[in-house]
Amino acid sequence: MGLRDTFLGGAFLAIASLAHAQAPAVTLSGRVTSTTEPRMEGVLVSARKAGSTITQTVVSNAAGHFNFSPAALAAGRYALSIRAVGYELESALEVDAPAANVELKLRKTRDLAAQLTNTEWFSSMPGTAEQKRPLIECMSCHTFERIARSKHDPEAMYEVLKRMATYAINTSPDRPQKRANPRKFDEATFRRLAAYLASINLSKGATWSYALKTLPRPRGRATRVLITEYDLPRKTIAPHDVVTDANGIAWYSNFLENTLGRLDPRTGAHVEYTWPTLKRGAPEGSLALEPDRDGNWWLATMFQTGLVRFNIKDNTFKVFPLPPDLNNSEAQQSMVQPRQAHVDGKVWTTEIGRQVILRLDVATGKYEMVDPFKFMPENTNHSPYGLTADERNNLFLMDFGDEVIARMDAKTLETTIYPTPAPRSRPRRTMRDSQGRIWFAEYAANKVAMFDPVKETFKEWDAPTPFTYPYDVYLDRNGELWAGTMSSDRVLRLAPASGKSIEYLLPRQTNVRRVYVDDKVTPVTFWIGSNHGASIVKLTPLD
Repeated sequence: MGLRDTFLGGAFLAIASLAHAQAPAVTLSGRVTSTTEPRMEGVLVSARKAGSTITQTVVSNAAGHFNFSPAALAAGRYALSIRAVGYELESALEVDAPAANVELKLRKTRDLAAQLTNTEWFSSMPGTAEQKRPLIECMSCHTFERIARSKHDPEAMYEVLKRMATYAINTSPDRPQKRANPRKFDEATFRRLAAYLASINLSKGATWSYALKTLPRPRGRATRVLITEYDLPRKTIAPHDVVTDANGIAWYSNFLENTLGRLDPRTGAHVEYTWPTLKRGAPEGSLALEPDRDGNWWLATMFQTGLVRFNIKDNTFKVFPLPPDLNNSEAQQSMVQPRQAHVDGKVWTTEIGRQVILRLDVATGKYEMVDPFKFMPENTNHSPYGLTADERNNLFLMDFGDEVIARMDAKTLETTIYPTPAPRSRPRRTMRDSQGRIWFAEYAANKVAMFDPVKETFKEWDAPTPFTYPYDVYLDRNGELWAGTMSSDRVLRLAPASGKSIEYLLPRQTNVRRVYVDDKVTPVTFWIGSNHGASIVKLTPLD
């Protein structure tokens, strides 16, 4: 085979970190207190062994006690840290495990603004919902703290917004990537936004003109959780989709670089496989990661254009480039859906530049283009995004640019459009359960939802915290719905039957994209990538 077809994943980096010695687990426990609260519930306590890339986090209970027993720590020296909005440790603390009755003394923080999540900034900033709505786009690249601490007046802020339009969506402060052509924008819209941002930053003084509002700490069931973070070796690794295989190994797509990552949660061993540059000079990185029936991994390569398949038997890549007539400067493949490709030999993907769907014939490498929105009004904006397929490889897609989902027939390519009950909902990512129901996040409506294709009916549930903006959802084997967000640093666990929910706070700022639940283990475990934090996060509920 030629270089264009098959690439050996030999240009990989292997980085092993043996985090736990094979020795009996030890105890590390204690309590959290402060001068204002003698028993502090809901404080996240993190322990990281010297020389390790793995951090374990538990949460203090109503009595202020914490216990690392669920983490099965090995003997050694651990650095302890905390997360509790409004507080910080009085001093850095390291302890030798085993250790009991460790006392963590907290004091009021000197810089509350540095601790706020995007959701808390949303709640704090004055302004109307319409003034704040454009900010949901900013979270893809950086936090709101960067905006709030800026000192730009409206004119300077307008120039910043113009510059932001030149960056690709797969950009971070650690690795900016320019687009071939800047995104088009309306000057009047940008100037209104610039004026609003200048009204809520520090352009007129040394302090903000509004109070900083915070969310309450976790309580009750939300404290019964173990969170494990696996740091990756470079800040420029941006894990977007994280999925575990049949052996419990976590695989991830890298939003900023042309690599596919593999992490063994049992040891922390990490390997990267480099896939080839398909489009030199274009931004690098991939978005969606999905397995086919044989367990091979497929990547949607964004501005590199086309699809890539990784063969798990021999660790080789096969690329499926776009044909020249489709591969212009705006071409972009964000999603891929190969799970039912064995039915008809076809793999679905998106073409963001043209806002259409592409279907790849795996045997021939040829793509066909279908416009699912061709009969909709011309003045509506569309962006096909989240994809899932049924057992016949009929496609269900989310329209992230509008307020509809669609079903595309695999044989006729006829499309049926279903408007969501919530207006301006911007459905984002999705999954199909064993009953054939379609679950998805209504990003801009602050809801999660379900569509029943048989009854052609919707159900929606509000996210319990305002300004959450769920990105993705996953229904586990127990019938509970999990969701993540770029905004709140919280993981939502919702029981659709009762509407009751839990929100687990994460130990660090965590820009969450794809969410995944491993149903093969007990209890089920929740997996995400910290897209801006270069880490993989596993959340294990303890109830």
